[in-house]
Amino acid sequence: MAEIVLNVEVRDRTGTGGAREARRAGKVPGVLYGGPKGPVAISVKANEFRKSLQTGQLHGHLVTLKYGAESQPVIAKDIQFHPVTDEPVHFDLLRVEEGSTVRIAIPVHFKNQDVCPGLKQGGSLEVVRHDVELNCPADAIPEELLVDLSTKELGDTIRISDIALPKGVTPVLGDRDFVLATLKVSSAGMSEAAEAAEGEAEA
Repeated sequence: MAEIVLNVEVRDRTGTGGAREARRAGKVPGVLYGGPKGPVAISVKANEFRKSLQTGQLHGHLVTLKYGAESQPVIAKDIQFHPVTDEPVHFDLLRVEEGSTVRIAIPVHFKNQDVCPGLKQGGSLEVVRHDVELNCPADAIPEELLVDLSTKELGDTIRISDIALPKGVTPVLGDRDFVLATLKVSSAGMSEAAEAAEGEAEA
């Protein structure tokens, strides 16, 4: 994976007025948090920020912040988008110290839906959690939590314990085996599956 570098500038003005000023100058305003230095108002050129977004590796991954000759590993904790244009309008970065653990939401994805026995029988996948908050070593953040549906039957419940987490990675909610998704009976799906089975039998 190519390293993502954000070249930032420090903003003199903070608050709503400072953010608007940055946007008028063709930049995306943001704030750098964490560590003993306290919050710092920053900005990144909008075109550079969009390019980093297009890699799909900016949000929730370790990236390098550069300010002049200084550099700092950070994580993009939050990115806000305009509700109409979908352009990025604000971001929050978190400083990451070497050897530290970060709390971050990781997306849950599902594979092999086309061969899932429960879905082929007319069931439906009901996703309870689209992401899971994890405590992760800063240098070992998983890109996704992947659930294999190839052996899942109707009525199965998929829990966090069904996923093999990387070494050192633990759920923030560590006191219970919470549900990620279930395979439920769908009346419409069952009807379609029955009709398909009848068609195959007649053929």
